[in-house]
Amino acid sequence: MLARVVALLSALVVLCALPTPALAGQDGAGDADTLRPVIFVHGSSGSGGQFETQARRLTGNGFPAALIEAHEYDSTFVTTTPDAVYTALDARIDRLLGRSGADRVDLLAHSLGTLLMQSYLRSSPDRAAKVAHYVNLDGRTSPDLPGGVPTLAVWGEGDPARAVGGARNVYFPGQGHTETVTSEETFAAFYRFFHGEAPRTTRVVPELHITLAGQAQLFPSNVPVEGVRLEIHRVDPLTGARLGGGPEAVQVLGADGAWGPVRARGSAHYEFALVWDENSTHHLYFPPFERSDHLVRLLTSRPGEGVSGQVETGDGHAALTISRQKEWWGDQGAAGDTLSVNGTQLLNAANTPRAKRTIGVFAFDAGSDGVTDLSAPLSPFFETPFLTGVDVYLPAGSRWSRPLTLVSRPRNEGGRVDVLRVPAWPSSTDRISVQFNDH
Repeated sequence: MLARVVALLSALVVLCALPTPALAGQDGAGDADTLRPVIFVHGSSGSGGQFETQARRLTGNGFPAALIEAHEYDSTFVTTTPDAVYTALDARIDRLLGRSGADRVDLLAHSLGTLLMQSYLRSSPDRAAKVAHYVNLDGRTSPDLPGGVPTLAVWGEGDPARAVGGARNVYFPGQGHTETVTSEETFAAFYRFFHGEAPRTTRVVPELHITLAGQAQLFPSNVPVEGVRLEIHRVDPLTGARLGGGPEAVQVLGADGAWGPVRARGSAHYEFALVWDENSTHHLYFPPFERSDHLVRLLTSRPGEGVSGQVETGDGHAALTISRQKEWWGDQGAAGDTLSVNGTQLLNAANTPRAKRTIGVFAFDAGSDGVTDLSAPLSPFFETPFLTGVDVYLPAGSRWSRPLTLVSRPRNEGGRVDVLRVPAWPSSTDRISVQFNDH
């Protein structure tokens, strides 16, 4: 315990010593008194939560959280249009420029977002003039700089000939499509591109006392969740059970789905419970946040709707959605990932091949037969981009049900093991989502 306190105090000393980054042009020149806001635009089925880790790395280098935002939209385009996305982005940029006093913003986009942002930058000289730097993350190629804006293009696994003409093109062939958004290497590359120098650290620097904030959104449309009660509970890391004294915070979500900021501890474990009604609660669990995070996304769906509406439920078994903003590779042997629940390894070549780019795993008892069968992935989850489904029986619903112990061994992390424990809520009334770190 004493060693952990000393480590946290040391981290705080390091954080206090970090300089505030100066405004920088492509070669590091600029007005040292003004910071440029940073805006992230996600891709298909994405959200602002994919930029959580990079935002925490930015603040760990002295960048203010108030100038880091995500621009979210319905990537299925059922509830919006590209023109509406552009108009909303215009308003966001103007608001952030007014708040910061900066002349321009720095813009990043991933996958489908790069198609949108390249079109946006080319749509108007006035729009392009408000963007100092653009980062094209593993998305659309281009023969030239979009709108003439200085561009960094980051590419993961795939065709090494992909490029943006005139840009600084960087290749990470060992990284997956979503991993290019969240990796340390990408952070170091775009930080240097924005500021003309390397970051002091690429780590998520721990803080003792933090604040948390974000939004509850329907997946994958990112439509805000309104009128649902959110309870935030501190939980026992050994069992996932709620600690005594009631919730740390309670809020009925408004029209924008926003919640917080809420005071928290950087090393603590929390449950976020979306209480839809007396018969339906969605429990979301995360590892310790380590430092303040205002991009926490509680991705959910209305009871019985969306992809999660395809999950078979019952009083005697639990259902899990397990996610990570770094692909799960189940067919790469020692170079891949492992993920187990109560000792059962879930990933294999059938349900999580590298080519599937899986970041979300739906795990439940298919057929409600009390039998685990991982020989083939489940439909319609496997046919949905970035998702898969696995048939695993997880007993629940009785006082003898043990907690669900989830163990992740991420690839290329030097033998690191991540462990999360959550209660075995019965799937007939309770949904469970668990998100592992991508770093």
